Amino acid sequence: MTKMIRTAGLAMALFVATTGAALATPSTQVWIPSTDVQAFGTAHLNFDTYIRTSKNGPVSNNYIVAGPTVGVLPFEKVQAEVGFDYIDGGTSSGTDQSPIYFHGKLGTPEGSLFNHSPAIAVGIYNMGTKTGGTAMTKQNIAYGLLAKTIPVVGRISAGGYHGSSTVLLDENGKSANDGVMLSWDRTMSEISDKLWVAVDYMSGKNANGALNFGVSWAFAKNVSVIFGYDIYNNAMTGGKNTFTTQVDINFP
Repeated sequence: MTKMIRTAGLAMALFVATTGAALATPSTQVWIPSTDVQAFGTAHLNFDTYIRTSKNGPVSNNYIVAGPTVGVLPFEKVQAEVGFDYIDGGTSSGTDQSPIYFHGKLGTPEGSLFNHSPAIAVGIYNMGTKTGGTAMTKQNIAYGLLAKTIPVVGRISAGGYHGSSTVLLDENGKSANDGVMLSWDRTMSEISDKLWVAVDYMSGKNANGALNFGVSWAFAKNVSVIFGYDIYNNAMTGGKNTFTTQVDINFP
């Protein structure tokens, strides 16, 4: 389901541990990107909040993510989207001084290449603007995903990612910049076509690695809200778990 409706050395790792994850959102599941792509000529606005379950620990800040995504290719079988996000972790220093992150995606829907072909997407996100100091924001997470919808079961997605080896670090300051992405999502049409559920996972001991659960309800044709929960793989870099609310609006 499209989310139309989700810091080089020990000093850097410790800085990340005081600010938490930052996720600039392409069309996503709950947390990871999806193979969905914003349709040409349409715009999507997301407003996401991440609230910590506890203030105890090295990462305790809440944060918001807001920004537009726009479809830019007028083709049926090859689609693309670009966008940016403003990410605020509630501080007056560090990454909050460079809060803009860019993202882009190129994809093709299921069945577009041949009968029963999977959906394919490649893209990059968390493209920050700061390169120096102890608050670099260029995570530059490149990824590739395949997705296939199975009758009754739902859609299964799988792929991998690779990001900056100097920004995506574990708690010891070692590179933790690649891993897998997995997800399952399904519209619960037996109950209502407005109800959608998803589970996704991003491996890695960096600030973005997490297991995530979400439920979405479409309040209108172009407005939906995801209510989710995020369990971070590494509490020292990702921080305490978060409740997330993600408001998604499409134009037109």
